[in-house]
Amino acid sequence: MKLEEVIAEIEEVSQRFSFVLQVIRLDETKYSVKYLLMLAEDFFVQVYRNARSGTIGLALIYRGQRLYGRDREGGQWHRHPFENPMEHDFSAEGSREVSLEEFLEEVREILERGGLI
Repeated sequence: MKLEEVIAEIEEVSQRFSFVLQVIRLDETKYSVKYLLMLAEDFFVQVYRNARSGTIGLALIYRGQRLYGRDREGGQWHRHPFENPMEHDFSAEGSREVSLEEFLEEVREILERGGLI
């Protein structure tokens, strides 16, 4: 996927979720982009995509700490579960490929369980 397509996807998908209050393009290089999808002050979803390497980083961040995440590095997916975000979960569910939309649905579930939305 070309970087322009990655950017368009991030900006379009993030608009579908009412809990995303602001979309900030934090960084862009020739092959990569990093976004913050702001939920509140010090509370956001960080999206990193590298169109050349295929690396993807999706993380729910609160006050500088990852609460939940999914990453693809070297072509392999893993999850950082909400219960233990430092863990690398390579189980069948943890290593399942997810789209940004699916990740934001998971974030919505976490926020609903926590009574945050």
